[in-house]
This record gives sequence, structure tokens and C-alpha cells, in this order.
Amino acid sequence: MPHKFISFLISLLFALSFQTVFSQSTPKIRQLEKERNELHKRISESETLLKSTGKDVKSQLDNLSLITGQISERKKYLSSVQKDINSIQQEINRLESELKTLGAELKQKQARYEKSLKYLHRNSSIQEKLMFIFAADNLSQMYRRLRYVRQYADFQRLKGEEIKNKQAEITEKKKVTEETYNAKVELLRHQEAEKKKLEEQEAERKKILSSIQNKQIQIRKELEIQRKAANRLNSEIDRLIAIEVEAARKKAEEERRRRQAAAKKKATEEQDKPVKEQMDVYRVDESDSKLSGSFERNKGKLPVPVTGAYVIIGHYGQYQVEGLRNVRLDNKGIDIKTKQGAMARTIFDGEVTAVFQYNGLANVLVRHGSYISVYCNLESVIVKKGSQLKTRDVIGQINTDADGNTVLHFQLRKETAKLNPEQWIVR
Repeated sequence: MPHKFISFLISLLFALSFQTVFSQSTPKIRQLEKERNELHKRISESETLLKSTGKDVKSQLDNLSLITGQISERKKYLSSVQKDINSIQQEINRLESELKTLGAELKQKQARYEKSLKYLHRNSSIQEKLMFIFAADNLSQMYRRLRYVRQYADFQRLKGEEIKNKQAEITEKKKVTEETYNAKVELLRHQEAEKKKLEEQEAERKKILSSIQNKQIQIRKELEIQRKAANRLNSEIDRLIAIEVEAARKKAEEERRRRQAAAKKKATEEQDKPVKEQMDVYRVDESDSKLSGSFERNKGKLPVPVTGAYVIIGHYGQYQVEGLRNVRLDNKGIDIKTKQGAMARTIFDGEVTAVFQYNGLANVLVRHGSYISVYCNLESVIVKKGSQLKTRDVIGQINTDADGNTVLHFQLRKETAKLNPEQWIVR
């Protein structure tokens, strides 16, 4: 029956539309909340990292680096909170717009239904229906009229159900809108609390800066000591990486020659064809290339190379220390402060190509195809040269110095080129 079938389709479409709209809202808010909670948990954990109790310049610089790193993390978190607030507001606007549309549709349906009910009321007596049926010219027409009367009654019933469903849809939409609005209000409260914490941290940072502002000579001496130590370490890292790159180049060259010989044997007609290669360019074999490809595809997703709570206290490259006059740092990697007993872990599948000592501490190089990750300042290691590692495998325990600082110095290279690790690890 056409009318009945059409009404059924309309009701079904309304039900599906309601289900889709409802599923698009609350889960979205929950997903934002889940991601935000993970970020907040990381920040809260980083606040448990101990500050140095020493009064010397080194201790104060260490504390300055820690509080600066925590401030940077909280600012990033507040930025993500603001994005979530904006996203929730967009969701509220969308829901309110849909509510308005649904309200207009309901009024339209109610007006049509009311009109049809009035008509039905004027022509609803049994006698009128019987007269309409028996006034038919023949039995065939009488059957069609009888079927029409039944279909019209069914059609009216379905229209009533449509209105009922539309009212239920509006009720649920209002509920979702209210939940979304409450989520925004709660998030705004949370944002204000985080801003207060940020203000407290910035006040603490100003206090540290104030205590060392007039100690420029001591600061320069301390930074010079750190710079010389870093240069010696970087020289050793550069030397070992150069050896590794050369070894890989030779391996690739041997592989090229082997394939070339196999090709000549299979196709003797090409024996005299010259095959030119640049011998001074670093090349990896086929398996290394595949690994490098996977590594590159994970840019921005690689795990942080430490276990437990952490905060980045030293960034890559050259940069001015905010608040200190003429204090400029140059870092070949990043420095990650964590808790005593924390372990260094590999960021990706790879092979340990070097384990070396410097100033009584261990340092490890792990090759991932064309990429090499470097883990420095380890108290002990549980790997050796040639060890095959999987992502997040533990390499060793990070050293804790006399002042209680547990810091991993981490570098990332592509062949000999230095990379910014913060662009590769998940943040």
C-alpha cells in the first residue's frame, strides 16, 4: 500500500536521523575529555619532580630549567583546553541550530495533522463512510474505496507517530545540548584553575630569576663548564656516528656489487654496460630503507625515550634563556628530566651500534635504518653492541647526580644530520 509504505519510510528515516545526531555529540565530548585528561595527568606527574635544594648557581639554573619546562607544558595544555572550549561551543551552536530546525518541522507537522484531523472529524461518521463505499458504481470500485478508507486511517495513525517521534527527538536533542553546555561550563572552571597554577609557577620562576640576576659571572662559568663537557660528548658521538655511517656505506656497496655480479651472470649481454655509483654517498641496504620508511611515517608519534614522569628542560638548537641577559644555549638534542630510577627506552625498532663510556657514564647509539637515536647520561645499561631492540625496549637506567637531578640527554640524527627530537616524539 503506497501511503502506508511511504509513512513507514518516513518514520524509519526520522529514527535513523535521530540516532546519528545523538551519536555525534556526546562521544565527541568524551573523546576531547579523554585526550585532555591524558595531557593533564602528564603535567601533574611532572610537578612531582624534585627541585634542587642547593643555593649555588648550578642548582638555581637547574631549578630554573625545570620550572620553565613545567610552565611551557602548562601553556600548551591551556592552549589545548581553549581549543576544546571552542570546539564545544561550535557543538552547542550546531545543536541549537538543529533544535530550531526540528522545532519548525514539528510545528509544520502539527499544523498539517491538525488540518487533516479536522477534515476527518467532519467526515468521520460510520454512515458517511458507508455511503462513500456503497455509492460505488461496481464491486471493484467499492473495494478500492474500502481500501482507501483503511489506508487513510493508517496514514493518520502514522502521522501521529511521526509527531510523537519528532517530539522525542527534540527532547533528546535538548538533553544533549544541556550536557554539552555543562561540559563547557566545567571546562571553563578547570581552565581558570589551571591559569592560577600557571601564575604561581611564573611567580616562582621570577623569584629564581631575581636571585641569580646579579650572578652573571658565576652563570657564565657554570655554562662554560657545561658547554665544554657537551662539546666533548658531541665530538665522541659524531666520531662514532661517522664510523657507523661509513660501515653502512661499505655494507651497501658490497650489496650493490653482489647484485651487480648476479645481474651480470643472469644477463651476460649487459656485462659491458657501465654501472656508475657515487661512492662517497651514504646508502643503506634494502632492509634498512624499509625501516627508515617506517621511522619517517611515525614522525610526531614516537614514544618519549624515558619511563615515568618527565619534563623537557633543554630544547634543541640555539636559543636565548628568557629572563637572563646574554645567556644563550646551544643544544644538539634535548634534555629530559625525570624521577630517580627512571629508565631510558628506545623510540623505535633498531640495532645497538655502540655503547661507550664518557665521564664514568654510559651512552648508547641505536640505528633505525638511516636514522640514529642517541641516549646519554646512563648509570647502567642492559644492552650491548648488536642487540636487536623493539620500540619501548629498556636500554638502561638514567643517572641521578649529586643534586638529585635525573636527566637523559637525547639526540636524533639522519645519517650525520642533526634533527630536532621534539618534532619526532609524541607531545
